Amino acid sequence: MSTEIFLWWTLLCAVSAANIFAWSLSAKALKERREALPVAVYASRRLQLILAAGYVFGCAYRSALPVFDVPRMVLVDTWFSSVIVGRSVATVAELCFVAQWSLLMWEIAKHGGSRIGRISAGMIVPLIVIAETCSWYSVTTTSNLGHVIEESLWGISASMMAISLVAIWPRCDPARRPLLAAICAVAVGYVAYMFLVDVPMYWTRWLADEASGRAYMSVSQGALDASVRWVVSQHWEDWKNEIIWMSLYFSAAVWLSISFVHVPPLQGFMFAARSRSAKS
Repeated sequence: MSTEIFLWWTLLCAVSAANIFAWSLSAKALKERREALPVAVYASRRLQLILAAGYVFGCAYRSALPVFDVPRMVLVDTWFSSVIVGRSVATVAELCFVAQWSLLMWEIAKHGGSRIGRISAGMIVPLIVIAETCSWYSVTTTSNLGHVIEESLWGISASMMAISLVAIWPRCDPARRPLLAAICAVAVGYVAYMFLVDVPMYWTRWLADEASGRAYMSVSQGALDASVRWVVSQHWEDWKNEIIWMSLYFSAAVWLSISFVHVPPLQGFMFAARSRSAKS
C-alpha cells in the first residue's frame, strides 16, 4: 500500500470512529433531554437519531472497506468489499440520510405554513429512490450515465430544499433566521458541488467510455460480476479521483446527519405568530 493511500485510509477510519462516538454522545444527550422536550419533538428527534445511525454506521463500513464501483476496484481483498455488498450498504445509508432531509423539511414546512415546503418534503425520498435505482444501473452495467442521472437527482432534491427555505424566510422569526440560513447555506453548497464537480465528473467519464467504444454489461451480467469480481489496488493513481468526494461524504455529510438530531424544537417560536396561517 502506498504511503498516501495508507494515510488517507487511516484518516477515514479514524474519522468514522469519531463519528460513531459522536452519534453515541448524541443518543445519550437526547435521552437526557427527553423530559424537557415536547412528546412530538422527542419522537421526531429520536427518529432522526435512528436514521442517523443508518448513515453513520453505513459510512463507517464504507470507510473501512472503500470500493470504486464501476471498475470493481477495492482497497481490501475480501468479499465484504465487493460492489454488491458496498452498494447495498450505501443504498440503505443514503435512504436513511435523505429521510432525515425529508423529516426536517416537513417539520419546518409544517410550522411555517409552507405548501411548497411540504411538497418538497414529500418529493425528496421518491426522487432519491429513483436516484438509487440509477446508481444500481450504473454499478451493474458499468455505464456512468446512470451516475449522471443519480447525482443530478440528488442535486435537484437539495435545490428543492433551498428554494423552500427561501420561500419560508420572510415569515421566519428573526431570532431563528440563523438556523434557517445555516440549513440553506449547506443546501446551496451541496448543490454547487454536485453540479459543478460531481455531475461533470461522471458525464466526462461516460463520454470517454462512449468515445472508446466501451461494451457495457446487461443488468443481470453486471449483478453477477459485481458479486464475484473485485480488483485490489492500493495505489494513489487509481484512487486519487475518488478521494475528494469520499473524504467529504464520509466526514462532513455524516456530521450533517448527526446535527439533525440536535435541531431545537420548532413549535411556537420559530415562525412569527402572525404568519402561521400564511401559505407560500
